[in-house]
Amino acid sequence: MAKIMNLDGTQQLDLTRGSVEQAYDRWAPVYDLVFGGVFAKGRQAAIAATNKIGGRVLEVGVGTGISLPLYAPNLRIFGTDISDAMLDKARRRVSEGNLKNVEGLAVMDAEKLEFPDNSFDVVMAQYVVTAVPNPEKALDEFARVLRPGGELIILTRVSADTGMRRFIEQKLQPVVRPLGFRTAEFAWSRYAKWLAGAKGMELAERRLIPPLGHFSLVRFRKVDIAKAA
Repeated sequence: MAKIMNLDGTQQLDLTRGSVEQAYDRWAPVYDLVFGGVFAKGRQAAIAATNKIGGRVLEVGVGTGISLPLYAPNLRIFGTDISDAMLDKARRRVSEGNLKNVEGLAVMDAEKLEFPDNSFDVVMAQYVVTAVPNPEKALDEFARVLRPGGELIILTRVSADTGMRRFIEQKLQPVVRPLGFRTAEFAWSRYAKWLAGAKGMELAERRLIPPLGHFSLVRFRKVDIAKAA
């Protein structure tokens, strides 16, 4: 099973690609019902930020395509997901909604995106980072396919570094891992550590979003080195 390194240097058993795929195949029939309303405000905020930028958008973890009708019609959208069962629902949504701005939908590993460097103006990842086996590798891939001047927009759970909330999150993690996500080990310090080592990326915005203030909308911008010079 894949392993990650915690910030304190210890190893912890992590998700595997197969376990994530199976979990979201199971979620597919009820995902919109269970999570559609809960994450609606965050989804709307992330799409609003994307619509302001425009251009070509990659949504990693597009799932059932619940976000697709919200994008401005002038954007060009490509969606990827690890679960073909989720994508089946997204394909139906595209067809039934006549969403002509959706370029394509494909099964793809977030850690091995099948696109050339600098392919998109926006990379969107909603509640994905905490559900992949190697989060930093996925973030690196998102940055790689992003064009200079573009933005990586993520909706993500931010766990606690200390205190009772951290204790509870750690206790819950073995319970929720089979569901395809984690509750612990994603304090902001982990994102900050990735950003410090990510060449050409800077933090543009971070704000809390519902539910419960345990989630954040984060915008990273890829520096246009040519313009900066």
